[in-house]
Parts: sequence; C-alpha cells; structure tokens
Amino acid sequence: MKKKNSILKQINMSKKEKEILKSSRRDFIKNSAIASSFFIVPRNVLGGVGFISPSDQLVLAAIGAGGKGKSDIKNASVNGRERVIALCDVDFSGSAKDSVKEFPNAKLFADYRKMLDQIKDIDAVTISTPDHVHGPAAKYAMDRGKHVYVQKPMTHNIREARLLTELARKNKIVSQMGNQGASNPLLDTVKGWINSDKLGAIGKVQIWTNRPVWPQGNAMPSPDNSLKPKDLDWDLWLGPNETKDYIPNMHPFNWRGWWDYGTGALGDVGCHLIDIPFRTLGLHYPTDAECSVASVFSKMWSPDYHPEGCPASSFITLHFDATPKSKSKIEMTWSDGGIRPSHPDIIPANEDLGGTNGANGVMIIGEKGIITTNINDSSPMMPKLFLNDGTREVEPNLPKATESEYGHQRKWVDACKAGFKSKEHLALTSSFDYAGPMTETVLMGNLAIRSYMLRKDDGKGKMDFFARKKLLWDGENMRITNLEEANQFVGRTYRKGWEV
Repeated sequence: MKKKNSILKQINMSKKEKEILKSSRRDFIKNSAIASSFFIVPRNVLGGVGFISPSDQLVLAAIGAGGKGKSDIKNASVNGRERVIALCDVDFSGSAKDSVKEFPNAKLFADYRKMLDQIKDIDAVTISTPDHVHGPAAKYAMDRGKHVYVQKPMTHNIREARLLTELARKNKIVSQMGNQGASNPLLDTVKGWINSDKLGAIGKVQIWTNRPVWPQGNAMPSPDNSLKPKDLDWDLWLGPNETKDYIPNMHPFNWRGWWDYGTGALGDVGCHLIDIPFRTLGLHYPTDAECSVASVFSKMWSPDYHPEGCPASSFITLHFDATPKSKSKIEMTWSDGGIRPSHPDIIPANEDLGGTNGANGVMIIGEKGIITTNINDSSPMMPKLFLNDGTREVEPNLPKATESEYGHQRKWVDACKAGFKSKEHLALTSSFDYAGPMTETVLMGNLAIRSYMLRKDDGKGKMDFFARKKLLWDGENMRITNLEEANQFVGRTYRKGWEV
C-alpha cells in the first residue's frame, strides 16, 4: 500500500501533469501517448469503480444556455460523463437558469468572447443562440481551436456557411449542426427505397410546413427601453447588428421573423425537412431559385410592405442538377404558412401526408411512386412508400429511442474525443462538410424572398418590384448571375467586434 501511495504521489506531483493541466484539453485528449503514460494506476484505485478520469472527459461550454441550448448542453454532457465548465447566456433569468441548476459548478458569462479568452481549457462548445449569432460565435470558437456544435440553421447567411465549412477543414475542427433528426435511423429506410430504385427516375420533391407559428409578416414593434427585462444584456443580444433600443418581445423567441436576427420558417424547419431529400438524393447547390410571397392588406388595394421582416407565407422553387442517386434534374418546392400540396391520387385520401394534421411534410415523387414522410420533424411520421401499382410499404416499427435526440450531440462528443477525420467524425450526419452546402440551399430560399421584395421608383411615381424573376445561381462562386442587386443577401454587414 505504501508503494501504491508513493506512485500516486509521484503522479500527482509530476511536472508532466502540471504541464498537461495547463495545456489545451483538446490537445491532451488527442495525445494518446501522454494519456497512456498517465494511466499507470488503475482507475478504480484513483476514483472507485466506474470512475471517469478528468483527462478522459471532454471539457464543454455552452454559448446560449436557455431554450434549445438547455437540451444541447445537457445532451452533450452525456449524463455527466463529460465536464461542463462554463455557460454563456445574455439572460440567466430565463430558461438558462435551468442549465445553471444542472451544472452548478460552471462559470457564468454574458459574452462568449470573454469566456473563450479567459478559459483556455475548453475543448468544445455548443452554440444555441438566435440565428444571427451562430456565425460570429462559431468562427470565434473555431479560430481558437474549439470543436463546435451549432444549432440549425448553421448560419444566418450563405457566405457564413461557406466560410465555416472551409474553416472547419483548415483548423481540423469536429463540427455538427443541430438538426438532430439527421441521426434518426428511419432515414435509412428512405435511403434504402431510393438506392434500390423503388421510385425509378425522381423528378420532383414537395416540402411544406405550418411555420411561422410566431408573429410574422407585419410591422416591426416600436423600441421601448422601459420594457427591457432587467437581467437581459440587450447590447450583447444584438451581437453583429447595429446598436438600437430594446424591441419588446424580440427575446427569447420572436426574433425568428426578422431578417436582422432570424431566418424565418426556412431557418426554423428547413434544415430538418429539406435535409431528407438533400441527403437521400445526394443533392448539391441549386442552380436557380424563384419565389412568391403572400400579400397582407391593411387597406384596400395597397399591400403592406415590411421588407425588414419575413412574409406571412411563401412559395419557393429550386432546381438541382442530376446526381448519381437522381439521374434526372430535380425540382424542389417549399411552401410555408400552412400551405400544403394537393393529395396525390395514388395515396389513399385518409392517409396523412405529414405528421400531426399534416402540418409538416416531404414528398419525394418518382415515375413509379411516392415516398412521404417528415421523420426530421418534432412529430415524426413513419416513412411510407406508395407505388403506382397499388403497393404500399411502411417501416413496421419506430425504433425505440435509447437516448435523447437520437444521440446527435453524444455522437459529436465521441467524435471530438476521437479526433478530426476519425471514423467517429466521418460518421457524423451533419458535420459542416455536409451541413454547409445543405444550409446554403435552405438559405437560398431566403435570398429569393428578400430579393422578391426589392423595389425602386420607376420614374413615373410608382414602385417597381424589379427582382421578381427566376434567379440564376452560381453555387461554387456564391453569386446570382442575372441580378446583381440580389447578391447583397449572400452575406451581411457586421458591427465592429462581431465580424465573420
């Protein structure tokens, strides 16, 4: 026993250990040679049966600890298997207070920049803020070598998505976007039907949603600093946007309907629903985008005009070149605001097309039949295959959930610990190599919507909506080639200190 204590003392007091504790935790986890020399003593001697050595834990922090951030950081901790040492949120009086209770030893910050600059031991961060902060926060973390889990949509605009995708490769970052349905095993059923040519040539995809389910399509509320919650750091909440007075009810959820902060219905569920055909058909950048939006009339013959916000409803058409999985060109349509496609004749009239009350769904339409599903939505519907000859196939049983959100966060954590380009990393369903192009496709819909609202004086006293046309897209170079004015929506401007 005396010899064992001597060994323990040598380990605890060694110079090597002190150097390791000061070094990056990310580097430590990757350095298997150091790790193996450190574990000379059995773990049950160090901490009892089932003990997980601190050097075996991923050191985590959350940027955005309330709302979806609450479940993201909790799931990433894997029931306490990993170590959460810091939480960042601009308002700990809201749902973020639950994360504080969950991780009472975590240090609290309002500004993620201070958190990442002050705590060097962080290996990886979950980013679950409003959309406009995704890009700035992810880049700040990735520039410092931190692995990142970023809620959907991956970014607020197309340029940011491309930049983060390239930065993840350059800095060897293990990344994952938070569209957890991408890890749903039922996607394999859809893949199997398509890969076995059940549908034949596929020419069309229809996607729809009941979003928005928040205020959208009307005028921006007037600022009123007197209504600001006392614990909310509004300036930090604004992030890359220009300084302005507090806008009531923008925090914690209504930001989704305003272009400065959110990405509308597409940003909310597009990365769930569009993911299904994008993944299973092997799609890449669209070749064009076209849209129309609903008009709201507060007075006769004069539609309301609120270009600062997302519309009440929109219809978008995207086209894609053929791929190895889809031998012909694909037309994808998206409709939001509760507008649904017509019920196909080959699908019985009483069959649901998409989840609860058909609120959200996807139809993949081929020459031999139709697949309908919404497995990436919060109320998943089993994928169903309907063939022209009357055959109907459906997955017999929904796989029993063994962990939260199909293990989407846990798999990312395991990949972080295994390292960049490990088999665990390459197995992730939404690393930025995939999620980047898919997010760009989702955001192309928003580029079309914003362009649709562009107008100028026609010189005769009337406003000309000059951009209401099909927009031709050069995906590799991120440019609309037939309307220069539309390219302003590829990126955005940033307040000093928040640049991407």
